[in-house]
Amino acid sequence: MHAVADEDAVERSSAVDHVVDRIRDLMRERGLTVGDVLPSELELSAMFGSSRNTVREAIRILKAYGIVESRQKVGAVITDRRQAAVMDVFSFAIDISAETFRDVQGFRRLIEVNLGDTLIGRVREETLAEMETINAEMERTPDPLEAARLDYLFHKALVDAAGNRTLSETYQMLKPVIRKVMETGKSQRRAIDTTASAHAAIVDALRAGDRLAYAYQMSRHLDAGLEFIPA
Repeated sequence: MHAVADEDAVERSSAVDHVVDRIRDLMRERGLTVGDVLPSELELSAMFGSSRNTVREAIRILKAYGIVESRQKVGAVITDRRQAAVMDVFSFAIDISAETFRDVQGFRRLIEVNLGDTLIGRVREETLAEMETINAEMERTPDPLEAARLDYLFHKALVDAAGNRTLSETYQMLKPVIRKVMETGKSQRRAIDTTASAHAAIVDALRAGDRLAYAYQMSRHLDAGLEFIPA
């Protein structure tokens, strides 16, 4: 009896491994990447000629490896928590010195200041309204960590508006480090107020289609937190 049970377990494991491999092949064949949604369990079951239980177990394994995650009303979405985990550890370990601050903000300046040419005249009013809503929430919160989270969401909405998926994925991957920098000074009310004022000026420049004002306000904003870092 034990031998039969062991054989059944090995067979199930082999079937699940086969489906895991087929899903990986599917991702490569269709060029699926972070943020894309996998076909449903029913569709995968039909495609691979496997039971839904086998497909479900294969998805569970992919989740355990940080390759996909389940999202309500969406399904299994491709992610990469392995990279995020590394960045979480890195951001926890780094000390935000003036040099580190300048390095991170310098990287962001290359992206966000230069996005003006892409966004001016093209950014949708819905995106600007979303950014204003996020900014208002940030201005109201007394929690420094929540303020940093909302600060990141404001800038992520800006980056996403450019419509460049690789750029958005890179910004998302660096989220822990960027958030760490954004926490600088947020324990002081003045830092949150200054950030909110800068955000409002950035939105105004985008809405007015003023490239020079956008570049000036964004560059000034990215330097502002330096005053809260001890010498």
